Amino acid sequence: MRASISTKGAADAPGALAYNLAGIAVLVLLLAVGLAYLIDRASQAGARDLPRLGDGANVQQTIAGRDLDIPESWFRYGEQIRSGFASQADLRFMLALDPEAAPLPVDVTLLPRSRARASSALLDSVYLHQFAEGSLGGVPGLVGKTLLPQEGYAGEKVWYDPLSPAPFVAKCAEAVEPSRPGLCLRTIHLPSGLAALLSFDATALPHWRRFDEELALWLGQIGAL
Repeated sequence: MRASISTKGAADAPGALAYNLAGIAVLVLLLAVGLAYLIDRASQAGARDLPRLGDGANVQQTIAGRDLDIPESWFRYGEQIRSGFASQADLRFMLALDPEAAPLPVDVTLLPRSRARASSALLDSVYLHQFAEGSLGGVPGLVGKTLLPQEGYAGEKVWYDPLSPAPFVAKCAEAVEPSRPGLCLRTIHLPSGLAALLSFDATALPHWRRFDEELALWLGQIGAL
């Protein structure tokens, strides 16, 4: 008996292929929509508003027994935006040091005073013993000194006010990219019992006399003074 040959599979093949292709197209479309959604959310997260004086949506944090009310937009890291006790707060201020220029971003870390020595104290106890010969000019009212290339100070300079009993003191290092300004570090102790670690471009140095005045506006708003 001759075996019969079925032609059903061959007849259904074009329809099955079209069905599979349609399914793949829908899957690709869903993946594309999901990817676009993730990209949009990421761009929204990265495009946070610049911090400004008067910002609201405060987060209440306690650092070293000091209660602070910090606007969400001032935090540098999203994971720190939560109420309660904290070991430190990493913030960003926009200081209006020059009325004719855009505000300058200053990164500020608030932490217990016991964890950081003030730059004014380091001037006499550390930096003074590391000064190289000669002085640097270029910043009215400040004396510049190059630090000896030892103990990790290679290429760094210290700028300070020689006349004040509580002087402005900043230690600055050249940027890795020659086209960018140097980066300066300064630590101050606040009457509240907190310390503020400040990081800013060296372009702020000519406006050093306005620095603490502008800084106080931001620190005062959150209760850090």
